[in-house]
Amino acid sequence: MKRFVSAVFAMAVSFSAFAAGIDSRVYNCAGLHAAITANRFVFINYPSFMDFAVANVSFCSGGEMLQLRSVPTSDNPECLVNYCRHQGGRGN
Repeated sequence: MKRFVSAVFAMAVSFSAFAAGIDSRVYNCAGLHAAITANRFVFINYPSFMDFAVANVSFCSGGEMLQLRSVPTSDNPECLVNYCRHQGGRGN
């Protein structure tokens, strides 16, 4: 039982860290994609991004569409990630 509680706590803390925001520059591009896939979405707190990167369109709400946007990583200054954008042209 203690192991189960520890595992749940570790997952909650890990998820909270990703939801609170990550610096994309500490990941390589493949690692950032893996983190987004594993957590379904992450908040990237890089100053020119400051938005959620999402695993797929199912994390976009009504009136939003999936679009690619670049963010810097340790190995790629323009690593492309998915994010949700309003269809009317106004970004998040």
